[in-house]
Amino acid sequence: MATVRGKWTVLVIATLLSQVSTLNLNLLESTISQHRDLIRDPEGLPYDTPTSKLWDEYDFVVVGAGTAGSVVTNRLTEVPKWKVLLLEAGRDELRATDVPVFAAHFQLTDYNWGYRAQPQKDACLAFKDQRCAWPRGKGMGGTSIINYMIYTRGHPRDYDGWEEMGNPGWGWKDVYKYFLKSENANRDLADSEFHSTGGYLDTAHLPYSTKLIDSFMEGGKESGFDTVEYNSGELLGFSRLQVTQRNGARCSASKAFLRPIRNRANLHVAKEAQATKILIDPATKRAWGVEFQRRTGRHVVRARKEVILSAGAIDTPKLLMLSGVGPRAHLESLNISVVHASPGVGNNLQEHVSMSGLTFLVNDTVALTEERLAKLEPFLQYVNEGRGPLTLAGGVEGLGYIRTKAADTPLDYPDIELIFASGSLNSDDGRVVRKGLGMTDEVYDAVFKPINSRDAWTVWPMVLKPNSRGWVRLKSNNPLAWPVMYGNYFDDPRDLESIVEGIKFSIKLSGTAAFQRYNSTLHDIPLPGCVQFEFNTDDYWRCAVRQVTTTLHHQCGTAKMGPKSDPDAVVDPELRVHGIKGLRVVDASIIPRIPAAHTNAVCFMIGEKASDMIKSSYGK
Repeated sequence: MATVRGKWTVLVIATLLSQVSTLNLNLLESTISQHRDLIRDPEGLPYDTPTSKLWDEYDFVVVGAGTAGSVVTNRLTEVPKWKVLLLEAGRDELRATDVPVFAAHFQLTDYNWGYRAQPQKDACLAFKDQRCAWPRGKGMGGTSIINYMIYTRGHPRDYDGWEEMGNPGWGWKDVYKYFLKSENANRDLADSEFHSTGGYLDTAHLPYSTKLIDSFMEGGKESGFDTVEYNSGELLGFSRLQVTQRNGARCSASKAFLRPIRNRANLHVAKEAQATKILIDPATKRAWGVEFQRRTGRHVVRARKEVILSAGAIDTPKLLMLSGVGPRAHLESLNISVVHASPGVGNNLQEHVSMSGLTFLVNDTVALTEERLAKLEPFLQYVNEGRGPLTLAGGVEGLGYIRTKAADTPLDYPDIELIFASGSLNSDDGRVVRKGLGMTDEVYDAVFKPINSRDAWTVWPMVLKPNSRGWVRLKSNNPLAWPVMYGNYFDDPRDLESIVEGIKFSIKLSGTAAFQRYNSTLHDIPLPGCVQFEFNTDDYWRCAVRQVTTTLHHQCGTAKMGPKSDPDAVVDPELRVHGIKGLRVVDASIIPRIPAAHTNAVCFMIGEKASDMIKSSYGK
């Protein structure tokens, strides 16, 4: 980074991120506008086709440039004769969004749709209005530009289970090759039999680590767990984190799959173009186009072959219902003409729920604090070398998979994933992470403010096989209105008990010799909503989980894949919408049963497999 331009880039990024950390978002946006030429990624961005230059008709119209949508757009444009339009409601990524450690910061900007679930009487109680935040990415790359970049595939039983539910071709032996097809593994992963090179998506182990990840791994061994390669299909054990990064920077779906093909003549991309309706002929029940809203107003584009809906687990069911495909009574109550009654649309909502309040204090400067990160030296190391603490995935460094006594899964299948981070809610003085969660000032000030900027680590115990189910519905027939989202967390008490057992294991982990070299100590100021229970009892932790209920961006299942005989199935195993011709869903909403995986990797796989199925349908 010897050029003047390069040095200015470093300074601009440093300025931007210091502004984000203090939540001066108006100044952030102003700076982005002023320095747009400096902070764009040098490899180039997908061209934004003006509305006046869009064609009237394409072979395929893809709605949503998130993970699966980016993949399917890339693969369909491999056929030169196919004309493809990609519609995306958001805008381009920035160099600043690439900085891994600040993942949570950009969830506080308009790169996030800003969704919040409906209040529950027994979950998310420590958050504003008792509503959990559901971050969903809005921009080129979708949620892959604001997530924590964690690359996990899940357990073979997950996909074999999909096949057993009536979805041939979705077993582990079938989907595994599609995980490999996308991948371009780096460093030590490149030599692994469980990874591949030559794909578009860069993966790697983190290029930087704190001393605390060594304690996590050693503590796992002391607790009886081996080190595992969790992307081999074997999960039980502890691992250092694998991420979607390129040279230490975020490798989003857009960076991986769209930027390299921006010069394809058969591709048009329309940014800041929000789809508002899938146009379906009520007589033939064929999808023939998409209505979308852009700066110049309302527009319509036709699809000769298919509309590919890749808007995600919230907006895909929303668009289906706005287009007349969904539960009859619900649509009729909003004066929406029913084109095809599909009772499963918006149902079967699943999420890997967790708890983020567990904090362990240490007596050495071995953790991450924002005060240490917001300096020029780490930025120089990041930009010049692709290394240093800024490459950490929002502070996450490792994963542990355990099977607790609350598990009802097979013996080789964990019920809890331990997400280890070398920091906690206090590490940024409450400026960013807790505000992204929506935690109230009352709770933060009582519990975490007394330890602001203290060195600490945390584990988020994530339930891998939730039994509770939520739903998505329309609030109105206004396509620009938020949908209504209800998580229904802990409707099945088994989910709560698994998390409590994960907390108890984490406390024991803190007591291992590996962590006691730093005098690791459980932070014991009780949550205000749980003072009626004795601290560190099962009843206290049940209460704490209900207070600091945390989601992981893994909403899925709202347009369930299944055979026609399944009344709740929305799409068939080819991902074609039941009852509608020329319409497929290609995103996390098709997942029938949530896998033991962070869903970003799963969506890359879904996009790859769907692309081959579409090509096969047309003899390509």
